[in-house]
Amino acid sequence: MHQGYVSIGSNIDKDKYIPASLDALKKHFGTLTISSIYESEAIGFKGDTFYNLIVGFKSALDVKETAKTLRQIELDNGRTSDSQKFSSRTLDLDLILYDDMIINDGKLQIPRDEIEKYAFVLEPLAEIAPDLKHPISRLSYENIWKHYDKTKLCQRRITPNWHI
Repeated sequence: MHQGYVSIGSNIDKDKYIPASLDALKKHFGTLTISSIYESEAIGFKGDTFYNLIVGFKSALDVKETAKTLRQIELDNGRTSDSQKFSSRTLDLDLILYDDMIINDGKLQIPRDEIEKYAFVLEPLAEIAPDLKHPISRLSYENIWKHYDKTKLCQRRITPNWHI
């Protein structure tokens, strides 16, 4: 079994699409490790706030099949195939880690550079996998978060009504 981590984000009808994504992930992968939910400002464009979280899961699929499964969950939840990177979206599922793999083949980048770039990815990852080490730097996510520049932090932990 492989250990994967996915970053989940939504800023369109997020109280519908985030729970739907969690249901779909449970259906495909079984037991999930789910971080807190963070509300953050849109980055790179003007738009409604996002809900973001990280989910850990086990998968028997290879990395490319797992990425295809995540893409299909996005499409099943209203994501359009032509959506832009810095735009509003119903659902964004990014496979950020898969075991200790290091992949950069154009379509698939693991580990995702967003881990060290954006607090909305790093903080929830450090929350659920503090001792896990980044495959390249070999630093723990707890350590990376501890040293992250938080002076312009634009997020807060929240508990939506549907969150258990």
